[in-house]
Amino acid sequence: MKAPVIEFPCDYPIKILGKAHRLFRETVLAVVARYDPEFCQDRVQEKSSAGGTYASLTVWITATGETQLGELFEDLKATGLVTMVL
Repeated sequence: MKAPVIEFPCDYPIKILGKAHRLFRETVLAVVARYDPEFCQDRVQEKSSAGGTYASLTVWITATGETQLGELFEDLKATGLVTMVL
């Protein structure tokens, strides 16, 4: 079975998970903004785990291609604060 084909550019949701840290949101949003100059922080959804150990952000970007997404995912993981990007 083939994966669905994404037509770029498109509105693209990304869920970013990591340990709760005072710089998590600020760091993640700064990285995302480098890859989408028109990124709107008003659309960010933030959640914490029940115990407060983990945090997640769901952001919406304008995806322009596989290269952009791959580099964004790698840069997010390189922060040391992000454990998973979906």
